[in-house]
Amino acid sequence: MNITQAAFGQTAREPAAVAIDYAVDAEGLKAALRNLAGGVSIITAGEGEQRSGATVTSATALSVEPARMLVLLNRTSSTWPVVERFGHFCVNVVGPLHEGLASQFAGRGGLRGAERYRGFGWTTLASGAPVLDDAAAAIDCEVEEAIERHSHVIVIGRVLAIRAAGGGSLVYGNGRYSALPGNF
Repeated sequence: MNITQAAFGQTAREPAAVAIDYAVDAEGLKAALRNLAGGVSIITAGEGEQRSGATVTSATALSVEPARMLVLLNRTSSTWPVVERFGHFCVNVVGPLHEGLASQFAGRGGLRGAERYRGFGWTTLASGAPVLDDAAAAIDCEVEEAIERHSHVIVIGRVLAIRAAGGGSLVYGNGRYSALPGNF
């Protein structure tokens, strides 16, 4: 069912896909999660040449009162040590025009650390973490708590500043990016 059909109460059935049973392991879980599209954000941290960042679909609000964000970062990534050292991060919600930047921060092209910031405008807000100038939204946080579990760190951030420009968002699912317009 598309958004227009849903808005007008119409129902439509897509042909049923053939279900495949997978092993309960990393590959099986990845195969299942490819079906779950997520909003794309770029997590940024650090200062100057000690900046790093990562593209994630795991950024979400933990609560709105008090304002807290939750981000999951791989413990072996280059981003987590920078977030830990500086005690801050920014959730840069990216839009349809940022697909190249999202790929850059996902490590495509081999760029690492501060090299990933090239070609785009950056500023800072309250925490000092890098903020993408034309992000659909930027949520600037200081680390309140970090919980290490398995391969990842669950980072809880106290929101210090918020900037929103709108313009739609980028989503990632089934191995590719898709754009959601601002007025969907």
